[in-house]
Amino acid sequence: MSDADRHYLLLGARLSPLNARRISNFKHNRRGYWSLWIFMALFLITLPAEFIANDRPLVVGYNGDLYFPVLNTYPETMFGGDFETEAEYRESDVQDLIRKKDGWMIWPLVEYSYNTVNLNLKVPAPAPPSGDNVIGTDDQGRDVLARVIYGFRISVLFGLILTVLGSIIGVVAGAFQGYFGGWLDLLFQRFIEIWGGLPQLYILIILSSVIVPGFWTLLLILLLFGWTALVGVVRAEFLRARNFDFVKAARALGVSNVTIMFRHVLPNAMVATLTFLPLILTGSITSLTALDFLGLGLPPGSPSLGELLQQGKTNLQAPWLGLTSTVAISLTLILLIFVGEAIRDAFDPRKTING
Repeated sequence: MSDADRHYLLLGARLSPLNARRISNFKHNRRGYWSLWIFMALFLITLPAEFIANDRPLVVGYNGDLYFPVLNTYPETMFGGDFETEAEYRESDVQDLIRKKDGWMIWPLVEYSYNTVNLNLKVPAPAPPSGDNVIGTDDQGRDVLARVIYGFRISVLFGLILTVLGSIIGVVAGAFQGYFGGWLDLLFQRFIEIWGGLPQLYILIILSSVIVPGFWTLLLILLLFGWTALVGVVRAEFLRARNFDFVKAARALGVSNVTIMFRHVLPNAMVATLTFLPLILTGSITSLTALDFLGLGLPPGSPSLGELLQQGKTNLQAPWLGLTSTVAISLTLILLIFVGEAIRDAFDPRKTING
């Protein structure tokens, strides 16, 4: 018995045969299976970015006590200094104060945060890769590796939140539209056609001149246009399933429409919905990257892959900027596309039935 057959039998003991076969089909797509693990590893590594790239030590031992600057803010007077402001741990004066009391510091893997300016550069910024800045610095002297770590995290979190919220709204709208049909379906379709025809870029430009762009304001603006992605798919599934015998039987037994929609019909529509989710996530990340590249995204100074890509376009004499941002964005999108292909194969009825 092969390992795949043994794994399938173990899954079948805990899951339904259909779901066990879907998981088996997903794992047989090796490219998508490993892409999922690589993407999850990158996301989990960058999620606690403050513990990986920071200009504050993780732990400071001073005068027999332990301090955690990565979690708390300590004034310089705490370590025998003269100022009540926050201690600048990268400065030699503060480090000397800590060493006088037999102190020590444990630094993160990257000793820079996304907004830390390296004041000890030997060449004008953007500085090329060196032992201090592994991938170099940007045009303001900030460490590129730290900005990539923080930028990847904020891009994925933005995409996940936008995908989840937009999918919930789209599924609910498509469910009501397809289940009830009639005038509701007709009017809703005309509304979606008009809404989808609005010039999103112009609206973003107008709104960015009125309000200060931020994480949540951008999320809200993109959500206003992104929720329609799944409406057509869910609507088609509900239009097909609302005349099935089990739906008619549930109506005859007096089951409410909401219960029929979300308990009995929605699982049939989730197959197509789950297949589209990685592609919607890819589009959400691309939208934020494009807006940051155009200067309409996150506030200036925020860690952003799009802003780093724009710096690479502006500073052609610093190829590490363009290469780093291109590789980070391309790798993210390629991994998500491969995962989407694996999910599509997992829910393919022909592969599910015929194996």
